[in-house]
Amino acid sequence: MAQGLGDAKGTTAHTEADAAHGRAFPPFQKETFASQLVSLLIAFVALYLIVSKIALPKVGGTIEARQKRIEDDFAEAQKLKGQSDEALKAYETALAQARAKAQAIGAETRERLNAAADAERKALEERLAVKLAEAEKTIAATRESAMSNVQGIATDAAAAIVQQLAGLSPDSKAVGNAVSASLKG
Repeated sequence: MAQGLGDAKGTTAHTEADAAHGRAFPPFQKETFASQLVSLLIAFVALYLIVSKIALPKVGGTIEARQKRIEDDFAEAQKLKGQSDEALKAYETALAQARAKAQAIGAETRERLNAAADAERKALEERLAVKLAEAEKTIAATRESAMSNVQGIATDAAAAIVQQLAGLSPDSKAVGNAVSASLKG
């Protein structure tokens, strides 16, 4: 009996499969074509509504949020760039002022040192001029003393030469006059 039932079911299933092979592909069957178009239209409208009401707003919101974030980031970058430009200008201004101040201080120091050096040079020149005048007086006194000694030595030497050559003792006044005349001339 069990075998008989199994055979009956197997035969029936086989018969239905053979009947199904004889029919056309379901989308191309004339009897179901209108209902398939209606179900396709309903599915398309449902899909369109889901996409347009749910998915597209989310995607659009994401795109708008991203665009807003990009614009905000760009605005922040522009603001920071402006601040850095201002800071750079302030730095350059401060640097220029510092350089000018350093040059002014250097010029002032140079002028002060030049003035001090000039004053010291003048004081040294004055001391040297005094020492030079004293040295010239000393030289003149020494020259005079040497010249008076030279005249005495020359007079003594001339007298000794005349005495040796002539064998006579010359007059010392005449020898002194002759030596004086020869030293002046």
